[in-house]
Amino acid sequence: MTSAPPTTPETGRGSDYASLCRTIRAAGLLDRRPLGYSVRTFLTLGFYALTCVAIARVGDSWFQLVLAGVLGVAFAQVAFLGHDGGHQQIFTSKRLNDILGRTLGNVLIGLSYGWWVDTHNRHHANPNHEERDPDIGDSVLAFTRAQAASRPGPVTTFIAKYQAWLFFPLLTLEGISLHVDSVIAVRTGKYRSARGGSRRFEGLALALHAVLYVGFLLLFMSPVVAVAFVGVHQAVWGFYMGCTFAPNHKGMAVVAPGEELDFLRRQVLTSRNVRGHWLTDNALGGLNYQIEHHLFPNMPRGSLRHAQPLVRAHCERLGVPYCETSLIGSYRQAMGYLNELGAPLRAKDAPVLV
Repeated sequence: MTSAPPTTPETGRGSDYASLCRTIRAAGLLDRRPLGYSVRTFLTLGFYALTCVAIARVGDSWFQLVLAGVLGVAFAQVAFLGHDGGHQQIFTSKRLNDILGRTLGNVLIGLSYGWWVDTHNRHHANPNHEERDPDIGDSVLAFTRAQAASRPGPVTTFIAKYQAWLFFPLLTLEGISLHVDSVIAVRTGKYRSARGGSRRFEGLALALHAVLYVGFLLLFMSPVVAVAFVGVHQAVWGFYMGCTFAPNHKGMAVVAPGEELDFLRRQVLTSRNVRGHWLTDNALGGLNYQIEHHLFPNMPRGSLRHAQPLVRAHCERLGVPYCETSLIGSYRQAMGYLNELGAPLRAKDAPVLV
């Protein structure tokens, strides 16, 4: 693992991305795919609706815990669709993409669309940048050596020491964390699109989601079963989302403060693709093509796999490393990196042999 991207030749950097963009555009890969997204939207919302129907039919039974897991998967699939809307991949109209994104995010899964778009766009602009990427900012886990060395207390230090082992268990809390962060963001208005009617709509939509979610569960099951349902549902949703994001950048090059890279290298060197097939593509929401997605954020999900060979060939011509591995291999690399960051903290507790 390296803390900074490998050096590459300076020659012609200004035109490297432009030439790739011309190739991609000429292949029609940035064109909207209305039929494909119509089918995807129908299947995704149909899956969500059928899961809710099944919950209503099963009633007050502990078998609901199975459906809680299924609803967690449905939430993640809806989130992937909202992600595509946030990147303006679905409609040519920004207004329509935003309406869809707010409906899917705020109402159906209880996630602030405006806050997420703002945070996610800052990540896309500076992936794995120590100071500018909110996805590797200070959190429960340490994503840089500086963060690992500056843990403020015994609990956070313990987590940093063993974060590779604790990573997957902690993901079960990610769903709840997203809800809490959404509410805080809307209440404080500390994101760029938090203006006037937009912020009011988001607040009302989040409240509507909470009322519908709790009311729906209590309508068909006892409070005890409902509480267990919420625990399983939120854990599965958080775990699924975390497992989708973990392979993308963790363990890839980290850009140090003051270090400047051109757009193409900044996106490629900090991102990792996951090999797979149609099942992987759908299970990971197309985010297994992380390099292509970062180079062309508004490219429709169905076009990413067609863009991959063009992007890979372009990188090979430039001598830019292009990282792709299996799903298990991506987790192994990410966990290895987190374990490496915790090693100095564990070493402090090691007994000194005389």
